[in-house]
Amino acid sequence: MSAQVAGRAVTEGAPAARPGSGRTGRWLARASRHRVALTLAFLLVFPWIAPYQALAVNILVLGLYALGFNLLFGYTGLLSFGHAAFLGGGAYGCGIAIVHYGLHPGLALAAGTLLATLIAAAMGVLAIRTRGIYFAMTTLALSMCVYYAFYRAEAFTGGENGLRGINVPSVALPGVRLNLLDPTVKYYAVLAVVGLAIWLFSRLLSSPFGAALEAIRENEHRAQACGYDVARMKLAAFVISGALCGLAGALQAIHLSIVPIEIMHYSTSGQAVMMALLGGMGTFFGPFVGAATFSLLQDGLATLTSHWQLFVGAIFIAFVLFLPLGIWGEVLARLRRAGW
Repeated sequence: MSAQVAGRAVTEGAPAARPGSGRTGRWLARASRHRVALTLAFLLVFPWIAPYQALAVNILVLGLYALGFNLLFGYTGLLSFGHAAFLGGGAYGCGIAIVHYGLHPGLALAAGTLLATLIAAAMGVLAIRTRGIYFAMTTLALSMCVYYAFYRAEAFTGGENGLRGINVPSVALPGVRLNLLDPTVKYYAVLAVVGLAIWLFSRLLSSPFGAALEAIRENEHRAQACGYDVARMKLAAFVISGALCGLAGALQAIHLSIVPIEIMHYSTSGQAVMMALLGGMGTFFGPFVGAATFSLLQDGLATLTSHWQLFVGAIFIAFVLFLPLGIWGEVLARLRRAGW
C-alpha cells in the first residue's frame, strides 16, 4: 500500500488519455470530463436499487468518507490510520451544535466540518514531518489521543455512552420544509450536500494543485526538485481530506441521531482503508463502489452470523490478492484491455 501502488491505480480522475489511445482514450476522456454528472446520475437512482433506503443513505455518507480518505491515500500517496478522528470530529461537532446549542442543522454541518478541519490541521502539522510507515503510525497515535480526549469530555460528548438526542425531524429552507423522517427525502437531502462535495473534489483534482498532488505521489523528490513546496502541499491535502471526512461525520450524526464513541476508534480508520482498496485507489467513483461493497457485505453477513467481521476480512484479503486495483479500478483496466 505504498505511493507507488497508488500510482499504478487506474484513475478516471486523471487528465484525458494520451493521444493515440484509440476508442479507449476517447471514451475515458469523455467519462473524465463528465465524471461528476455520471457519478450523480448513478447516485440519483441508487436508492431505488439498494436493499432499503436507510442503507443507501449510509452508503452515501461512507462513500464521502472514503472519498476524503482517497484524496490523501490514492491521490497523494499518504497512508493514514487516523481518519476516524476527522469522521468523529465532524459527527461530534455537528451533534454538540444541535444538542447543546440548538443550532440550525445547516450551521451544525458547518460547525462539525470546521471542528474536523481544525483537528486535521493540528494532526497534520505533526504527522507530515514523518514518512512511510512512521506517518501511518503517527496518525494512528494522534487519532487515539483525539479519541481519548472526546471520551473524557463527558459533559459534551456523553463519554462511553455517546452523544444522544440529535433529533432533526425536518429542515427548514427558504420556501420549503424537508421532512427527514421520510427516508427518500433524507437521501436526496444528503445527496445535495454530498453532490456539492463531489463537485468541489472534482474541481480540486482538475486544478494545478491536484496535478501537483499526483506528482508528489509518483515521485516526491522529483516534485520537490520541480519547485513544489511538498510539505505545504501535503499539509493542505491532509486538511482538505479531514474536512471532507468531517462533513461525512456531520451527515452521519444527523442520519443516525446519535454519535457513538466507537466512531473515533481506530477500527473506523481501518474501514476507510478497506473501502478505498475495495473500490479502487486513486479513482473518482471507486470510493462509492467500495463503500457500497463494504456496507452490503456487512449488512448481509450481520444477519447470518455475529462473526461477520471474520468473513468480511477474508473477502477483503481475496480482493487485495486477486483484484489489486479494486473493483472500479479493475473495471477500467479491463475496458482499456478490451479496446473501448
